[in-house]
Amino acid sequence: MLARGLLLATLLLCLGAADAADNSFVQPTVTAAEAAARCTTGDPYAPVRGGEFQSILPHGTGAAAVQLEPFELQRTPVTNGEYLDFVRTHPEWQRGQAAATQADGRYLEHWRGPLELGPQAGACQPVTRVSWFAARAYCESRHARLPTWTEWEFAAAADEHVADARHNPLWRQTILASLGRAPGSSLPAVGLRPANFYGIHDLHGVVWEWVEDFDTLFVPRGPAGHEHADMAMSASETAMSCGAAALSVTDPENYPMILRLAVLSALTRKSTTGELGFRCARSLGPPAAPRAARGGD
Repeated sequence: MLARGLLLATLLLCLGAADAADNSFVQPTVTAAEAAARCTTGDPYAPVRGGEFQSILPHGTGAAAVQLEPFELQRTPVTNGEYLDFVRTHPEWQRGQAAATQADGRYLEHWRGPLELGPQAGACQPVTRVSWFAARAYCESRHARLPTWTEWEFAAAADEHVADARHNPLWRQTILASLGRAPGSSLPAVGLRPANFYGIHDLHGVVWEWVEDFDTLFVPRGPAGHEHADMAMSASETAMSCGAAALSVTDPENYPMILRLAVLSALTRKSTTGELGFRCARSLGPPAAPRAARGGD
């Protein structure tokens, strides 16, 4: 009975996720000086120790733990101000210039103009209405990458005091409460909430976040699976994928993560919504050079 109810709730969330994330909001403008004072956090990356980790998603045919290598994750989501700097130097990602195969028609639509934030996009608020392609291009321009789902989940398992708080009922209740922002309310500035065990802010309750492998979490794909992952799924395919978010998990009571998986399941690579942002990650090794752009990658 629990599994059926959870499956139904998750299916409903999936099928309406894109529309539900399109809530309009009005954000205050800030001056450049105010933005710098509020958004500067020193080193933008926090080291995350690796180790054995049991993901909510089973790996392969079983639920064995995986071994994660150490990595670094941005302390806060990428902001409108940071993304504005990116599009200034990468005009192919300005609004009106991004290819239709890499961003839908609502890409950065809340900005006043291609190079102007305006009242609906505060410089210190997390950037939203960016596609997976755009988020990936931003990270690569910074010699970084999008985190994998397991890396993101590993960092997000921490509370302020311990590295893995997932079995703490209070931790789950706090996260669920943070997801209840009223429709139409402003997104908060980044970094206002306490940092977690690793020194990372806003992993919960601010925006949903892109991960590198979001489109392979439930649907088995071959080695070249990403080459066609931007194709829109049919309603039945979406339902099957989203249903997996409720049933194919190792911890069916971890509702915050199931909700997050459901949202990711409803997206394609060119999707943009008003509640979806991103942050970058780096492997602890020589930085990768930016990748040459490829059409429709």
